[in-house]
Amino acid sequence: MSTVTDHNPEKDPEQWVTGDEPPTGPQESYLATLAREAGRDVPDNLTKAEASQLIDELQEQTGRGGRS
Repeated sequence: MSTVTDHNPEKDPEQWVTGDEPPTGPQESYLATLAREAGRDVPDNLTKAEASQLIDELQEQTGRGGRS
């Protein structure tokens, strides 16, 4: 019997050292795409961590998440 071990666990965005920095360009671009598809607005002045959390939420809403 084999056991699958997650060697690359995701760190909670709230724990990111750079989480309070502005979102990256790719985050902003992807957020705009997801928000448009979801019929939502992207709040101004998001942090990098907040952008990541919103991406996760919008991916789930739009079915783009790829996670089960």
